[in-house]
Amino acid sequence: MLLAEKRSRVTSGQASKLLQLLAAATDDELMGLGPAPVPRGTFRLLSFGLLGSADVNTALVRGEQFCTALPGIPPIAASTEDGLTTLSVDLSGIDQPMDLLIDSLLAIVHRFMGWAIGQRIPLARIEVPYQNAAEVNDYDLIFGAPVVFGAPAPALVFGSDLLNTPLVRTDAELEEYLRDSPGVILARRDYGTSLPDRVRRMVKPVRQEQLPSMDDIAVRLGMSPQTVRRKLREEDTSLRQIREEVLRDEAIVSLSNGDETVAALSDRLGFSEPSAFARAFRRWTGSSPGSYRPH
Repeated sequence: MLLAEKRSRVTSGQASKLLQLLAAATDDELMGLGPAPVPRGTFRLLSFGLLGSADVNTALVRGEQFCTALPGIPPIAASTEDGLTTLSVDLSGIDQPMDLLIDSLLAIVHRFMGWAIGQRIPLARIEVPYQNAAEVNDYDLIFGAPVVFGAPAPALVFGSDLLNTPLVRTDAELEEYLRDSPGVILARRDYGTSLPDRVRRMVKPVRQEQLPSMDDIAVRLGMSPQTVRRKLREEDTSLRQIREEVLRDEAIVSLSNGDETVAALSDRLGFSEPSAFARAFRRWTGSSPGSYRPH
């Protein structure tokens, strides 16, 4: 079964639809997993309240204040020490909080903060109160950071220099961002200004022979190829990794929609033969292309 595969993936559209249905069925934006129901529309109002902040630090202070007035949303608190800020979530009001709730809350906060400042937020580590499950190994796909298991509380840990970063999004951009909520919040997104996101947009024409070279990308960015490589390394990625992520995501969307044969998809993405595509797809996801076809 595909869901049992360790690195299987769904499209952002599929995730968004599932979460929307769960929120509608429970009439709760935390899908019945929180300490009390969170009426639909709460996150939207909270987002507009936070977006008026001048910088990340002000937004975190406001977030702490807002949570005290919203009993369904677990309280957050930020503390700073030795150049690192720990943003923790208090789940003491929930008996045996589910791992899904913990991961979702951390992802929501991380994604929204990154979107609001217009750049990806590199994390020093993630802290979660539950124990490591050997069969789960996709934290690198979700957060791209080391995970500390058995911590006192869920937390995001990041460099404190981020606190002075201004929020740059407008109300109109927020309306568009929230259009596919809540699934859009959990998806890894192009935040618009980070170097990997700029490179990813250049790579979007996905047929392999059309993918720009490092020299092409460097010219368009006004940098040397060496500088681009170094900056991508600092973001824990590379041109090759970005290319493969783009090809992988395009393949998953097509296979899930069932609009193309594997042979046609393989040819469109620029693989020499379907077997080469199948090998690459299994390397990306741990599953065969056929397992993503609609049944």
